[in-house]
Amino acid sequence: MKEYLKEFPRELEDEAIYIIREAASQFERPAILFSGGKDSITLVRLAQKAFYPGKVPFPLVHIDTGHNFIETIEFRDWLVKETGLELIVGYVQDDINQKRVTEETGKFASRNTLQTTTLLRTIEANKFDACIGGARRDEEKARAKERIFSVRDDFGQWDAKNQRLELFDFLNGRIQPGENVRVFPISNWTELDVWNYIKEEKLEIPSIYFAHAREVLNREGTLWPYSDFIFKDADEKIESRLVRFRTVGDMSCTAALPSSAATIEEIIDEIIDTTVSERGTRLDDKRSEAAMETRKVTGYF
Repeated sequence: MKEYLKEFPRELEDEAIYIIREAASQFERPAILFSGGKDSITLVRLAQKAFYPGKVPFPLVHIDTGHNFIETIEFRDWLVKETGLELIVGYVQDDINQKRVTEETGKFASRNTLQTTTLLRTIEANKFDACIGGARRDEEKARAKERIFSVRDDFGQWDAKNQRLELFDFLNGRIQPGENVRVFPISNWTELDVWNYIKEEKLEIPSIYFAHAREVLNREGTLWPYSDFIFKDADEKIESRLVRFRTVGDMSCTAALPSSAATIEEIIDEIIDTTVSERGTRLDDKRSEAAMETRKVTGYF
């Protein structure tokens, strides 16, 4: 392993635990938004430490697009059984069936944008006033605008001009009726911080983060994980490649990258050497220059 950030800076853990405890004390119905990815897995460990030796006092919320990686769903169910945490699942398919959203069609169709409706419906149905997420400021420029306590209006929408100053670690959880807050305990972490934390804490993660042989479509220089959810042109060829996934999202918008990294140490070395951003393999971010910010304004994450 390269001589770079070999140890996780523990002050980041202290800060994250403080934020999680503040969320628990300032809000009546918090929940952890759980994708099954490395960041939300990290949140679970931090929440366990925040309330040890007691149990985590709020549930995990997973928005299931119906096009998830099977490895992610299996890991989610294993983690819930292992930790004894409550799991609440919102299904995008339910909103499609009820005609609250319309499924996209065509070559680049994805259910990723549809999950905003499901998320907001799940928040309202369960009366959550704070949703704890694993977003980090280093991921994407729209993420960098978030506060630790990021206010959403009564329509679930985010407005950059309606955010509070956070001076001297003061976190203001006051909200108006109908409003809720997204809480980001690892906002100040980097991707390398997360991986070093996973290494030091010996956390289990889904197998798709490690190199494995997978059927993919090479479409416009991007390796799409082939499945029944992916539209395939007649002239497109399926090939088996050694790949891994750097982020975990809907199968229809998360590309693979060629890799032989089979251990966490090798993943860390690979990240240090890469020139591609972490979300460079998230196809939903490439729909427009402001794709992420547009989704955030309408209530996404």
